[in-house]
Amino acid sequence: MEAKVIWKNRMSFIGSAESGFELPLGASPEVGGDNDGFRPMELLAIGLAGCTAMDVISILQKKKQEVTAFEVRVHAERAEEHPRVFTRMVIEYIVSGINVERSAVERAVQLSSEKYCPAQAMFSKILPLELKITFKD
Repeated sequence: MEAKVIWKNRMSFIGSAESGFELPLGASPEVGGDNDGFRPMELLAIGLAGCTAMDVISILQKKKQEVTAFEVRVHAERAEEHPRVFTRMVIEYIVSGINVERSAVERAVQLSSEKYCPAQAMFSKILPLELKITFKD
């Protein structure tokens, strides 16, 4: 995989990768930015959420679960001192649907965590990860 960022001005960049999509990266005014894009650490958390979300929804669809809404939230704690690394994360899977079986969701989350999601495998080697499943009506 190849990825890059190109500097626009001040603390503004455009990121892209082999898929051809682009996204803005920026910083807050406190550090000389214009508040005009994602923060790089936000993208790491979004990448983790997206990686496991794609696994879980794919597995639930194969299991013929009638999911009507699905969301993955990453609640990340960071160190106070620089380099302000992530110190702990909770990955919350929020599921709505018709007769969705808790055991099916639990198994899908487990498979993503233990077998399929490379982002989750990487993060689990460096910090505590907690998995949480929430059902919504």
